[in-house]
Amino acid sequence: MVELHEVELDNESYFRISHSEAMRPFFMSIVSDSDHWMFVSSNGGLTAGRKNSEYAIFPYYTDDKLTESVDVTGPKTLLRVTRDGQPVVWEPFSPRGEDRFRFTRNLYKNRYGNKVVFEEINHDLELSFRYRWSSSDTYGFVRRARLVNLSDTDRDIAVLDGLQNILPYGVPSDLQMRSSNLVDAYKRSELHRAGGLGIFALSAIIVDKAEPSEALKANVAWSLGLDDPTYLLSSLQLDAFRDNEPLREETDVKGEKGAYFAHQRLSLPAGGEREWMQVLNVNQNHAAVAQLIHDLEHDAALATRVREDIERGTRRLIALDAAADGLQLTADRLRDTRHFSNVLFNIMRGGTFDDNYRIERWDLKEYLAKANPTVAMARQSRVDELPGQFSLADLKAAAAASSDPDFQRLCLEYLPLKFSRRHGDPSRPWNRFSINTRAEDGSKILDYEGNWRDIFQNWEALAHSYPDFIEGMISKFLNASTFDGYNPYRVTKDGFDWETIEPDDPWSYIGYWGDHQIIYLLKFLEFSEKHRPGALESYFDRDLFVYANVPYKI
Repeated sequence: MVELHEVELDNESYFRISHSEAMRPFFMSIVSDSDHWMFVSSNGGLTAGRKNSEYAIFPYYTDDKLTESVDVTGPKTLLRVTRDGQPVVWEPFSPRGEDRFRFTRNLYKNRYGNKVVFEEINHDLELSFRYRWSSSDTYGFVRRARLVNLSDTDRDIAVLDGLQNILPYGVPSDLQMRSSNLVDAYKRSELHRAGGLGIFALSAIIVDKAEPSEALKANVAWSLGLDDPTYLLSSLQLDAFRDNEPLREETDVKGEKGAYFAHQRLSLPAGGEREWMQVLNVNQNHAAVAQLIHDLEHDAALATRVREDIERGTRRLIALDAAADGLQLTADRLRDTRHFSNVLFNIMRGGTFDDNYRIERWDLKEYLAKANPTVAMARQSRVDELPGQFSLADLKAAAAASSDPDFQRLCLEYLPLKFSRRHGDPSRPWNRFSINTRAEDGSKILDYEGNWRDIFQNWEALAHSYPDFIEGMISKFLNASTFDGYNPYRVTKDGFDWETIEPDDPWSYIGYWGDHQIIYLLKFLEFSEKHRPGALESYFDRDLFVYANVPYKI
């Protein structure tokens, strides 16, 4: 029977769905404190990557395709066990051979939403296999696997465990969707044997031009916890393992879908268990790959560093949510967890403020330079007089002291938000996202973007945590609207995007929700009047707002 319980797992609180195999597969988003994104079906099929869909480690497909691809994309485990003197192959979580064993599947998700655990218990073989997905800002995506012997006898088990359909760096999501077979022809998967590092790259960037186009970056996979295993870089030998045939290590595979498998025989005592981990990351240059090889060969504490970085990420995620009032403690823990999740997804779409009401000068200067280069140049000396870090009150005072209404307007609508992205749900064709938290050199980025409805809807809740920014929210709203009340499709820190009409694409007509326009502005105005009565009235006779200029006739 399907049941939901809160349980302790690895000294952390999780919610467990028992007998999840009895449920219809459902879609989940696994969150992160950084730029990771992961969409996973409850049967284990998934897509994941960093920043946006162009930096994917598994193909960026919609929910239905992810669910259907569970046996060919993402985690794959084969265990060969002796039963009644005969070798028997068990493939946890696979639809293959489900009628051969009595089993129970359980699904766990931690309270903060950044870890998910899949567990299958084989009652006939008296074995349990579990794996957990989590994320590390430094190392990428971490899959931690655990095999437990539930019997009262020692067991010898041959393990083949890994990940399938790993993408190389440099494959745009549209190209993968349209021409995946062509992409396969360009793939090259290499193994650095000493460190067990899988390197997934293209033989060349895929273009149809008579020009050189080198692929200078790679996606990577590596593992810790198994003793000198045999590595495979494709799924070509899975049937050989099923047939109890010897496996040959793969070191250089061309023209095939990438994979990363480790094979080893394990001896588990009665009641014993064995753990190992696999780590994936994207967008790695030569220097990063060389450093990773060095760490794999020489850093004995690497596994500990990975685990510590995962926990640091959880603490950062909690801090982000707490800063937007996402923590509460009541007699109903389910309601508390739901509130945490609601606030988290709210700030993931609309963003949250970087450091309360503190502002950094470098970001204000970059914003002004993009918003209006003429004003930025004319007021550069005034901005340079501000300290490296100052308060929102200081910014308002600097704007009020200026006689330039454009400078006043830009200062008013400036919002130092971070952690924002659009929906990101691959099952909706209009949802594109980009999680801009850091530049390539590691420096911090403050950025926000969202579909019109989403971003103002989410700011409505955020205003209760940061009420003094409500005037900036109202200003951004008004300055992105046309004189007759139309709104653009997307709102970003750098401005706004109008829809691009494409006659052959029915999803290109996606802007101009006039009914939302009225209610969102009304909510902001009501909040402002309650928070600081009379503040709105002080703006009525000031030349601080503009209309958006639509580049074509609506």
